[in-house]
Amino acid sequence: MSCNVKLLPVLILVLALVCPVSAADNDKEVKVKALVESAIEMFKSQGRDGTLKAINDAKGPFVKDDFYVFALTMNNVMLGHPHEHTIRRMNVSNIKDNHGVQLFEKFRVVVKNQGEGWVEYLWARPGSKVPSRKRSFVKAVPDENLYVGAGYYLD
Repeated sequence: MSCNVKLLPVLILVLALVCPVSAADNDKEVKVKALVESAIEMFKSQGRDGTLKAINDAKGPFVKDDFYVFALTMNNVMLGHPHEHTIRRMNVSNIKDNHGVQLFEKFRVVVKNQGEGWVEYLWARPGSKVPSRKRSFVKAVPDENLYVGAGYYLD
C-alpha cells in the first residue's frame, strides 16, 4: 500500500501535464474532422469540379489557420491542395516524409481498409521548409474514387 501512496504525487503530476495537451488536441481533431466532413458535403451538393476548385483556393472555405483540406484519387493522384501547387495532378504514392513514411500511401490504405482514420507523419507548415509533426484525418468521398483529408500540427 505504501508503494501506491508514493506514486500518487507522480501520477497527479503526469495527469496535470498530459490533460491540457489532450484537450487541445481533441479540439483540433474536432475542427479537422469538421473541415473534412464539410468538404464531403460539398462534393455531394455541388459536385467534383466546384469542390476541387474550393479546395485548391488558398483563401477558400477549406483553409482555416493551419488547417486545410486536401483531395486525392484512390490511386493517390493529388487533385486538391491549397498550398502545394507543384504536386497537383501528380501521383504522390512514393513521396516520403523525413522518417521514410510513404504518407500518401498510408492515407490510401487507411481509407481503403477502414473508410476513414488518422495518420501521423512529418510535413512542413505552409511557407516553411522545415518538417513538423502532423496528424491528419482522411476519409473516402462517397460515390467518388476520391478521399479527402485535413490535419493539424503536433508541435
